[in-house]
Amino acid sequence: MKKIAFWSLLMLFTAATSLAEGPIVGRSMVATEYGIVAASQPLAARAGVQILERGGNAIDAAIAANATIGLMEPTGNGMGGDLFAIIYMAKTGELLGLNASGWAPKALDIEHLAGEGIETMPRRGIYSVTVPGVVAGWDALVGRLGKLPLSEILAPAIHYAENGFPLSEVIAGGWKRSEEMLASHPNSKKTFLIDGRAPKAGEVFKNPDLAASLRRVAELGRDGYYKGPTAEAILAISEETGGVFAAADLTEYEPEWMAPIQTTYRGWTVSEIGPNTQGIAALMMLNLMERYPLGEYGFHSAKALHVMVEAKKLAYADMLHYVGDARFSEIPVHDMLDKAHAAERAKLIDAQKAACVVTPSEFRTITDAEGGDTIYLSVIDRDGNIVSLIQSNYGGFGSGLVPPGVGFMLHNRGALFTMEPGQPNTLEPRKRPLHTIIPAFMEKDDVRIGFGIMGGWNQSQAHAQFVANIVDYGMNIQESLEAGRFTKGSFDGCDVKMESLIPETVRTKLEGLGHEIEVVRPRTGSFGFGQAVMSNGDGVHFGASEPRHDGAAIPEAPPVFEPAKNVKN
Repeated sequence: MKKIAFWSLLMLFTAATSLAEGPIVGRSMVATEYGIVAASQPLAARAGVQILERGGNAIDAAIAANATIGLMEPTGNGMGGDLFAIIYMAKTGELLGLNASGWAPKALDIEHLAGEGIETMPRRGIYSVTVPGVVAGWDALVGRLGKLPLSEILAPAIHYAENGFPLSEVIAGGWKRSEEMLASHPNSKKTFLIDGRAPKAGEVFKNPDLAASLRRVAELGRDGYYKGPTAEAILAISEETGGVFAAADLTEYEPEWMAPIQTTYRGWTVSEIGPNTQGIAALMMLNLMERYPLGEYGFHSAKALHVMVEAKKLAYADMLHYVGDARFSEIPVHDMLDKAHAAERAKLIDAQKAACVVTPSEFRTITDAEGGDTIYLSVIDRDGNIVSLIQSNYGGFGSGLVPPGVGFMLHNRGALFTMEPGQPNTLEPRKRPLHTIIPAFMEKDDVRIGFGIMGGWNQSQAHAQFVANIVDYGMNIQESLEAGRFTKGSFDGCDVKMESLIPETVRTKLEGLGHEIEVVRPRTGSFGFGQAVMSNGDGVHFGASEPRHDGAAIPEAPPVFEPAKNVKN
């Protein structure tokens, strides 16, 4: 019966969305009985596939792709950032979450910043830096779930860092936009610019300093980063720029294994990483949307989009009010995800009018920082294990600070703290900030989907739209990624951005309800970049990568050849 249910779903995925009712897509899903890596840079995806073909599992491949894309897309991620992952283990059915986001230095608090004459959290610079968690995340993933050593997993990234790779187009555009910032410090200028300019699309870029940093991790694991030359370089840039990082801030940092938080949406179970991330907002949105028959309203109908935009406002108001580091304050996750709570909140959605002010019972300003420079990738291996992984520098390369000789930028995730006392997200020593980045996972019967869409505060609302596309409108994972999206980056007002893929007649109706719409041309970064993989429970695996970025979903090849012998030159 479960297989019949899946094929019924697949028929909906592939047949139910006519051109009049669904998105016009530019590519098909990838399908194979082996593994798939979907990432925003094809060479990085291929690096992950190499690891699958060497006998690694989805965990190994995800790390390989992440390390490689950290070199190739440093605008959004790298060894100086944080990481979150959701891992599905097919043999046991276990779903695991990893929070590898770093904490503020022990000597940093709002009183220290006030003493420096700082009134709001800095956008860049050393005070925006928290301990990077990505390498500790890799080490934890390999130690618990991997099959291959880091020395093999990191080999593709090391090769490309030493020998170079040609830049892809979207990444080159983002690199160019950060040219002035990169030129402002000699370390970043040396690392990321060629003759004082950003590398161009198709131009070969090398980063030998990053290769050396990766080699230390390949040899020593986390100790190759949080101790020794790399750690000393981080401490050196902190001292140079007036920071307060100490060696213990690095050596004592540990990532956290945690059960993902979940809700159900019309029979599907949807999972996110809980606080300190915004993932709970996606689940709250879905709980609100479930109160309305979006499928009957129709894809990209004014009624459905109005409900979804209003649900976003309500969910984000609660998320901003309560979410911070759960180690520092009690966060009412159960109450926030309660279906009865959603039923009451949904009554606040006026079908005839957009709400320009939406607050929880006591509105609190958590942060006004914006940023969205992140990568998301997903992997499925031949056994059906799935990794949904997101990794980030936060905003525009990050803090602007490259430690001497390491080849990577430190992120600026600490910009998301607030200096307002007594808030869930107030800056405190060894505290983790509210995080925008979130991996996701959804399942029903034998169907498992690892998915994510990056892009600052866009992420929860994009996740909810992806789920609705699958569940309410019968799309497959490629169609769901390509479908036109809306995004609202602010937390007050009736402003909302909509891709021009949403019909003009629909946008006009929404404007009549009070929505202030900014129309954005198709396939820009305003709406995030996503990837997805799926298993059907019958041994067939699917992958998708959307056309808003340079990426691809690349399948593993079967082992049909023996190692070549006596090949003529």
